[in-house]
Amino acid sequence: MTIARVIVDVPAKQTDKPFDYAIPVPLQDVIKPGMRVIVPFGPRKVQGFVISIVSESSFAKLRKIIEPMDIEPVLNEELLDLSDWLTEQTLCYKISAFQVMLPPALKAKYEKKVKLVDRGKLNHLPEMIQFLFRDKYVLKWDEALETGQLSQFQKEVASGLLEVLYEVKERVKKKQIKVIAPVVTKEDLLAKKKDLPSRGLKQKQVIDYFINNPAPIERPKILSLLGVSSSVIKGLIEKDILFETTREVYRDPYENRIIEKTEPHLLTSEQSKAIQPILKSLSEKKHDVFLLYGVTGSGKTEVYLQSIQRVLEDGREGIVLVPEISLTPQMVNRFKGRFGDQVAVLHSGLSIGEKYDEWRKIQRKEVRVVVGARSAIFAPFENLGIIIIDEEHETSYKQEDNPRYHAREVAIERAKKHCCPVVLGSATPSLETFARAQKGVYQLLTLSKRMNSHDLPDVEIVDMREELRGGNRSMFSRILFEKLQDRIAKKEQTVLFLNKRGHSSFVMCRDCGYVVQCPNCDISLTYHRFNQQMKCHYCGYEAMVPTTCPECTSEHIRYFGTGTQKVEEEIGRLLPEAKVIRMDVDTTSRKGSHEKLLTAFQEERADILLGTQMIAKGLDFPNITLVGVLSADTMLHLPDFRSSEKTFQLLTQVSGRAGRHELAGEVVIQTYTPEHYSIELAGQQDYDQFYQREMQIRKIHRYPPFYYIALITVSHEELMKVVGVTEKITKFIISRLSAEAFVLGPVASPIPRINNKYRYQCLIKYKQEPNLTEALKAVLDHYQQDAHTTGLQVSIDTNPFILM
Repeated sequence: MTIARVIVDVPAKQTDKPFDYAIPVPLQDVIKPGMRVIVPFGPRKVQGFVISIVSESSFAKLRKIIEPMDIEPVLNEELLDLSDWLTEQTLCYKISAFQVMLPPALKAKYEKKVKLVDRGKLNHLPEMIQFLFRDKYVLKWDEALETGQLSQFQKEVASGLLEVLYEVKERVKKKQIKVIAPVVTKEDLLAKKKDLPSRGLKQKQVIDYFINNPAPIERPKILSLLGVSSSVIKGLIEKDILFETTREVYRDPYENRIIEKTEPHLLTSEQSKAIQPILKSLSEKKHDVFLLYGVTGSGKTEVYLQSIQRVLEDGREGIVLVPEISLTPQMVNRFKGRFGDQVAVLHSGLSIGEKYDEWRKIQRKEVRVVVGARSAIFAPFENLGIIIIDEEHETSYKQEDNPRYHAREVAIERAKKHCCPVVLGSATPSLETFARAQKGVYQLLTLSKRMNSHDLPDVEIVDMREELRGGNRSMFSRILFEKLQDRIAKKEQTVLFLNKRGHSSFVMCRDCGYVVQCPNCDISLTYHRFNQQMKCHYCGYEAMVPTTCPECTSEHIRYFGTGTQKVEEEIGRLLPEAKVIRMDVDTTSRKGSHEKLLTAFQEERADILLGTQMIAKGLDFPNITLVGVLSADTMLHLPDFRSSEKTFQLLTQVSGRAGRHELAGEVVIQTYTPEHYSIELAGQQDYDQFYQREMQIRKIHRYPPFYYIALITVSHEELMKVVGVTEKITKFIISRLSAEAFVLGPVASPIPRINNKYRYQCLIKYKQEPNLTEALKAVLDHYQQDAHTTGLQVSIDTNPFILM
């Protein structure tokens, strides 16, 4: 007997282990490890993943697999092994590890139904239920719920007259298109044409087409190509001259875009020096991790492209990760322009169906390079030659929900298996990465000059406190406003960067100081002028703006802070002749809008591009000569030990958008804390100096890269329960750790309540704690049941990037 060991799609501690199922005889040669199957589990049917095939089981009586969901395994052997590592590293369930590796389309949807067991016993049922089953055997669960007779249904299920079914469904269908082809040979077509009556000119025209082009053609194409109607084709099908069939096609998000083929550029001496160790590692099939540390505009992308070229020549495959926000059409065009149809693209802007089709191209070995955001690291390649992570310092490479993996760590783990290099690129590497490069754990490759040997842009830091003292209450400093006017006159382009969306940060009463808060979270609501609404950016709560203060009934309600909408209005007032394109979450939420706005800016249909973080990276337009940062402080004062680092990185990246081509660039940074070292050094684009300063602070306060950290967050609707549980967990963790570790807490989280749930946390700082993983697992296991019964949630992040 052949037995499949299956991980079932039930994320719980009790089910987080393989279950043995007998493979029915007809499926013995079909079922393989890595396939999804439908299995009986308790009273229902669920999806499961086969992890291995064995010949014996310790259980005498086994249930059988119902049916496979795939023809080919969706997870290869390496990804099955990787799931073990992922489970261990992120403390997630095995099923969560499998699901994060697959496109959303392959996550199962469960449909619940009620079935009549025996029509002969229909009259034994209550009248209401009899009526529902009068002309059918199966009823949708929703229909049963609508009757309000649920207890009656449960009674009949218990008596055996009714049965509850669970059906497993795919979330997406393969796209099919109708194609037309000749049934007969070329000679027969000529003969059939002669037999047609003289009136059938259109039919003869179609036959002529197929005499010269016997290959199948899509139905809409032939209709428009020959200008004939459907009835003409239908007539030929009825005469058995042509036949119609369906063919599966990929949904191609880039099919309407013309991408010009590009050739490799001649490398500068710096680029040649940087690429040599990578090429050496490739030819020796050795696993190395390189940090390509190059200033903005130094030509890192060309180094990536030529390294991939070598990988493809060796018959291997490559993964390129770019941050979601810089996955601009520009970046995609660079890779598609060089490698054409060899490239698949995976990112959140694609529909579920498009993602599924891109993923299948990889799985079917029809492409050899994947360019994508975080989850593309799990692309099912079997012969990886290189993994490149551009802008490696980006926090979007860390997944914030289960499994909480970091793409960089996954890349290194996969590259070890495939004996291939990992290249991490950045102008402002994360401190952890740069520290590893300094210690020789990673190899450091440096590009210190811009491609065209132009200088980095001149940066001017403006103290907004001085502007206020001088009577300027505008959101633009005098110097930035003058430069804006100058650029508009010269027909050059400007990028204005602001790190928030919406109109104003908050709405406040000027008389009593009341700030309009979210009723579900301890945070103020953000005002969006577009629809005169206030929104909570955490739980989605929306409310209209009050006309009078709810506390003191004053009418002096004012908007404070600055959002992108407000800046757009201000520009419209001060510079009515300027054309502005605004890019934030509100204007780019629709599919394709991101690309449309950037294309319009590239074609110089606007003078100013105003936006949030999404415009900070990856943009490379020749006419941008001015970058203005309206408020450099927004991230600086967040309760996060990485806030200085994130501020420095962001300002350096934004500054790097100016003067990338022939025209020289200028940058104006407006701030209320010009003396802060992260702002000062970003102005000088001096990463090395920043690294030295920041490392001293991290060492004193025992933060990464000197210590590892883990964060435990507890949330529940009752405050006292949250405090009590967090205290218990903290005591338990302290008892399991050495005296070298530091446990901070329990304390209220920086945002103490989200969605009506109170939040407490404790932070662990440690160097080497062999018992920590076991202790954390024990905490999760202990409180797992409470999540279902009382709503208490305990989440653990072993490498947190957001401490909020």
